[in-house]
Amino acid sequence: MTLIPSGRRRLRPEGDAVEFTRTYRTPISDVWAAVTESDRLARWIGFYTGDPTQGYVQFTMNAEGEDNMIPVRYDIRRCEPPRVLQIRATDDFGTWDLVVEMVEADGITTVTLAEMVNDPTAIENTGPGWEYYLDRLTAVMLETDPAAADFDDYYPAQREYYRLIQQAIVDDATSAN
Repeated sequence: MTLIPSGRRRLRPEGDAVEFTRTYRTPISDVWAAVTESDRLARWIGFYTGDPTQGYVQFTMNAEGEDNMIPVRYDIRRCEPPRVLQIRATDDFGTWDLVVEMVEADGITTVTLAEMVNDPTAIENTGPGWEYYLDRLTAVMLETDPAAADFDDYYPAQREYYRLIQQAIVDDATSAN
């Protein structure tokens, strides 16, 4: 598990993002399935209903307890199996633009998840959240128990690290105006 924060601020073509990277000694097709097939997603973060070929699904988080299992529409903006998945969702907490990119070399698949920064004030919470979820994915890929990851180990311990990223984005935006 990655209890040391790994997220990095990156300027992407879409704008500012916080990126997270994980590597797996497994074929790209297996990792792609773990992030795009509902039954595989359910093992580490949530599940969806609906037909992705329609351009959207109803996604339900299942790693935060039953009280938080509220379906949210996820619009599929870009899907290029097994390399790129881009989605957008809006819920009570904001709008989420996510890009998942994968590359495979020498039997190792590298996954980069980028959360586009729509609201810099959310980073102090979403950064530790993505660390937690991606470590749950890692547990699934290693065939260990994702429930061994405890969100309390990530938040608030990583909050200050992500506040610094948040502040840098706010400062840059202020100085640009």
